[in-house]
Amino acid sequence: MSRAASASPTAALADYLDEKARAVRALEAEADTAIHGQNDQAGYEALMRRKAQLLADLAADAAPLVSALGTGMLSAASERLAGFSRNAQNALRIGSVFYMSALLYPDDYKPGEPNNLELLAAEVRGWA
Repeated sequence: MSRAASASPTAALADYLDEKARAVRALEAEADTAIHGQNDQAGYEALMRRKAQLLADLAADAAPLVSALGTGMLSAASERLAGFSRNAQNALRIGSVFYMSALLYPDDYKPGEPNNLELLAAEVRGWA
């Protein structure tokens, strides 16, 4: 039995969101190295597209985990995830690399703070 299958629905979703948040941070770190360490604009843009695609797919990919939640939690989680995916799909549609880089970050974000996906994962974990 997998860890997700044996965990509570909220813990399984929180674990999944944590995993996706780590993947986003890894892509952002790789992109930062590409642009600042290697002056590789094309590499940076490709990594930002990968980040946006991961987020565009997030709501659909998480749907089985979300559907296992109770009604109130299901609605809250699916609305937030749909928002992340909608913003990412829009960034990809218009092709704005800046928009892709800003996904998950509020205007008043300060380096070192959690992004909105990390905040959602922590919030979901608290629903248990």
